[in-house]
Amino acid sequence: MFEALGDLIAYRLLGLENMLLGAAVQFFVMDVAKILVLLTLVIYVMGLLRALLKPEKVREFIRNRGNLQSRFLAVGLGAVTPFCSCSSIPLFIGFVEAGIPLGVTLSFLIASPMINEVAVVVLASVIGWKFTVLYVVTGLSVALIGGFVLERFKPERWVEEYVWKIRMGEASVVEEDTSLRARHEYAISQVREIVGRIWKFILIGVGVGAFIHGYVPADFVARIAGDGGLLSVIGAVLAGVPLYSDAVGIIPIAEVLLDKGVPIGTVLAFMMAVTALSLPEMIILKKVVKVPLLALFAGYLSVAFVIVGVLFNFMKGV
Repeated sequence: MFEALGDLIAYRLLGLENMLLGAAVQFFVMDVAKILVLLTLVIYVMGLLRALLKPEKVREFIRNRGNLQSRFLAVGLGAVTPFCSCSSIPLFIGFVEAGIPLGVTLSFLIASPMINEVAVVVLASVIGWKFTVLYVVTGLSVALIGGFVLERFKPERWVEEYVWKIRMGEASVVEEDTSLRARHEYAISQVREIVGRIWKFILIGVGVGAFIHGYVPADFVARIAGDGGLLSVIGAVLAGVPLYSDAVGIIPIAEVLLDKGVPIGTVLAFMMAVTALSLPEMIILKKVVKVPLLALFAGYLSVAFVIVGVLFNFMKGV
């Protein structure tokens, strides 16, 4: 259906048959339509189910659980909650105030921007389940291991003082409206908020992907991406740092890179760097942590993403 729509607009209405521009426009229309429709449907359905899942409830759900259990819960909840880097500060403060170990909090902060159910559905629909499973499993593993690794450095000493001084009073009990109408209204508000926040990243991502798809030869992309070795993966991670996108917005670029023959590990590393290691993310986190912890956090993610990329490229070549 979406491919037919792209063909209709690019080739029949605009008359771009047998032109590089036609291929680019067809890809742009097809992917924008597919992603926006899937995005709207998935966000609405998940909004109905998540009407009662607020950040405060996530915090309380993890609180006072065993160390190992809390880590798995934090990573799992990070993967199914829609909190991006803009939510890092209130979540970080809330988790610390609730007495949740900092290693658990950092695992959540790694998993949350990289993985969510919306990105999983769109990624599977656009690229396929095999790549999606690889992305999710490696992302969750990086987040889980990251909590264990980072807490060994006693990161509590590098949290800004005002975070420790915050004391939240007991919240008054407010009866929430759990009716179907209220959940519908919440789901609609989620669609407006999330789509309104990331639509521009989708257009930019699809636009870049369409340009590469239509105008950039496959052999040129392959040469730029390298052979999948250590240096090429490091380059992919570094290229993702100055960029900023929701996980959904980076999918069209990943789709084209894979089609052009870029090694799967290199694409994985690039996607993870854009969503979890971007410069805007680091700037936001700097408001709640000191430079040593920020550097440690970024250093761990950089090394982890490079290892993931090289490992999958090696496995693919065996």
